[in-house]
Amino acid sequence: MNVLVVDDNPTNVMLIREILRKADYTGITTVSSAREMYEVLGLKKSGVSTDTLKEPDIDLILLDMMMPEIDGLEACRHVQTFPMLRDIPIIMVTAIGDSNTLAEALDAGAVDYVTKPINRIELLARIRLALRLKKEKDWHKERDRHIREELRLAASVQASVLTEPYSDEKIEIQAIYKPSEELAGDLYAWFPLGNGKYGVLILDMMGHGVSSALLCMFIASALRNTVMDEKTPDGVLRSLNNKFHYLHMSDSLTMYYLTAIYVIVDTVQHQIQYANAGHPPGIVVMSDGTVVHLKSTGHPVGMFPELEVESKMIRCTNVYRLALYTDGLVEAAGDTLDEAIAHLTQLMKQEESINAETWSTLFGNPCAREDDKCMVWVSVRSVEEEPA
Repeated sequence: MNVLVVDDNPTNVMLIREILRKADYTGITTVSSAREMYEVLGLKKSGVSTDTLKEPDIDLILLDMMMPEIDGLEACRHVQTFPMLRDIPIIMVTAIGDSNTLAEALDAGAVDYVTKPINRIELLARIRLALRLKKEKDWHKERDRHIREELRLAASVQASVLTEPYSDEKIEIQAIYKPSEELAGDLYAWFPLGNGKYGVLILDMMGHGVSSALLCMFIASALRNTVMDEKTPDGVLRSLNNKFHYLHMSDSLTMYYLTAIYVIVDTVQHQIQYANAGHPPGIVVMSDGTVVHLKSTGHPVGMFPELEVESKMIRCTNVYRLALYTDGLVEAAGDTLDEAIAHLTQLMKQEESINAETWSTLFGNPCAREDDKCMVWVSVRSVEEEPA
């Protein structure tokens, strides 16, 4: 264990060093002022950036309260301003027995104090307690670091299942995705179905974080086969509902469900077939200015053993664009659902590309309850026209 002793009185330093040496503490460093302590901790006189500061190899600081130029209270407060130093326990050494002053020392960030004249048994007991608490903190920090690393890896795995942008002479499909956390509860995917047809799905799992991300991964693993096996949008959502209930989460106190919209874009027949399971309405803007909202046609997936949802169909012009999005974007676009849909519809009418700066600004809008934000953009080109 490495102990830093800060005291301007050589006699006190000698006494504390001898007590620690006889108790088998060998890593002892002594300094006579707060400024020297700052240098040992890696703090320069002119200050140091918290981004470049590294945690020093110090397990405990014994800090004298009464020192010239910079006293122990001021030094303790300064150390506490650096996140990398906050977990080093500081025991104040003081000749003042006033309870208000001692309380001020604890408020400044000290974990404990000992009074002069120093009692050897008391000092060692308080040191053992402080080091025990630091060891526990260090364990939690290491565990949290490991969890963060695992979450980053999981986020990379989750991102890998998201579909890459797609483009051919008939259609272009892209997405913007901004998770609120490392792991998200939104998922999107699209699949060429043949004969000029394309299946496009977006879903939003209840909540976000680890549990929602795991459920999304489960759905993603079953998605391709489901889409290829089922010929209608309502059939795809019913199949997902059945798979969702295979998880046997009936004993959970939390009801897990997801909203989803699945569309089949037919570029040959110029039509869209869709089913919407409690999801925000998709927006279709056609070349003649017509706007169609793909509103909910049934309950969310996973809410009931049998999903009640139906497919609907709309006719389209040869050229149009379609946007599917999650409720995180709704919250960024307006105070109410109607306001948000009106705002998004207006943006859809004025912007011809998902790459417009307007969308980046909207995705950057802060929300009262931060949530995952996702939008899938589909541009359908006339089969008779040459692509730009």
